[in-house]
Amino acid sequence: MGIGWKVHGDGGTPPPGEVVAPDERLSWPRTAGIGAQHVVAMFGATFVFPLVMGLDPNLAVMMSGVATILFLLIVQGRVPSYLGTSASFVGGVFAIRAGVDTARTDAWVTGAILVAGGVLAACGVLIHLLGPRLIHRVFPPVVTGAVVMLIGFGLAFVVADTYWPQDHWVALITMTFVFLVMVVFRGFVGRVAVLVGLVFGYALSWVLDRAAGPVTSVLPGQNLRDAAGRACAPEGPYCVATAFPHDRVSFDGVRQADWFGLPHMHAPDFKLSAVLLVLPAVIALIAENTGHVKAVGEMTRTDLDPLIGRAVFADGVGTVVASSVGGSPTTTYAENIGVMAATRIYSTAAYYLAAVIAILFGLCPKFGALVAATPGGVLGGVTVILYGMIGLLGAKIWVENRVDFADPVNMVPVGAGIILALGPVVHEINEDFKLEGIAFGTIVVLVGYHLLRSISDRLGGSAAAAPAGGAPPSGGTASGGPPGGTAEAAPAGGDAQP
Repeated sequence: MGIGWKVHGDGGTPPPGEVVAPDERLSWPRTAGIGAQHVVAMFGATFVFPLVMGLDPNLAVMMSGVATILFLLIVQGRVPSYLGTSASFVGGVFAIRAGVDTARTDAWVTGAILVAGGVLAACGVLIHLLGPRLIHRVFPPVVTGAVVMLIGFGLAFVVADTYWPQDHWVALITMTFVFLVMVVFRGFVGRVAVLVGLVFGYALSWVLDRAAGPVTSVLPGQNLRDAAGRACAPEGPYCVATAFPHDRVSFDGVRQADWFGLPHMHAPDFKLSAVLLVLPAVIALIAENTGHVKAVGEMTRTDLDPLIGRAVFADGVGTVVASSVGGSPTTTYAENIGVMAATRIYSTAAYYLAAVIAILFGLCPKFGALVAATPGGVLGGVTVILYGMIGLLGAKIWVENRVDFADPVNMVPVGAGIILALGPVVHEINEDFKLEGIAFGTIVVLVGYHLLRSISDRLGGSAAAAPAGGAPPSGGTASGGPPGGTAEAAPAGGDAQP
């Protein structure tokens, strides 16, 4: 089960050049210190993306610990990794919330995520039985890169319509501050630049409330008015949020929250149209898990390809368990792979301790209320960076796998899919179901590529055709934050996570 570690050397800090293997550990105090680093590395994205998706960040942090323990048990301790909140679902969740605003929306969101987690787990079983080459045939680099790109760039409307308008000056200053931190600080601070930026923006907003007074802007779901300017209920006709003066930071929820207790949980509910909107995220998660397992394999000089299916299955199980109580979707985090690359300590004992720390954080509702009070302008400054970097990770996959866009089989469906996501374009099937944005674009990329590749092969192939099976998708994915996607990523982090 991957539990039971040999002490490496004398348990002290290993000499330069030595590594601590997954089945080894240092002394428990040192192992706890490494575990704390893993918590800090994953923390930014794990609470930012639940906020973005309208889910409970406290519950997300707690369930990330539970999901990590499940992952380590399923992979038998051979793939050290941390499971935090995935960003791949953000677009689908926003599409669900844009289509309806009722008391059941949260349940439909987590129900859709739960089904996607089940599909991911089933894909993991297939990959384990049929071998990892199945991934490369169904999701060649041109497709995985496109899906990652449209998941990132397809979220541009969230920044433009929801967060940035709430306080555009705070958003601009926060974004600029994160830029500077990422470039000026090349070490650990650079890796958690988004988290540092969130703290800075939070403090700036608090100071501005006292120095400049309230800001006048629209807060989603608040100050609802009809066409005549009268207060109305969310389900009322023409009932929309309108601008009004308000503090940037409100601590009312923090004062009311308890110090200890369970975070808010709810049961999922299921709606077919909601499920279809989030299913494209499964493609990104398969690519992400594949890239991360390969990165860990390279660092530990171990062939972990046979464990790709098991890792994908474990990620799916983690998402199912987390969403079954109202939590956020999970994914493996490249930021934590970056911590391993920097420390050369791959002990899974540190991950177990990190998971326990996360669970304890989740049992403090006051902490969760403090996180939930993050101003919208601050989220605007942070998400514009996160979403852009997610999109560019798709281009990174193309470059690393030398995808040839002189071949129309590669260029045409990818170009069309990205535009459909960026729109976001809505394609109505009937009154109750429509495809839009990221979901629509993903279907066009995946189906369009394989259809055109099949036709091209029957006609004798394209002169400039890129490999259909290709090399495995490399790099990180759309799970959340600063640049990079593997252990070799830029300092600000690993996958699209802070």
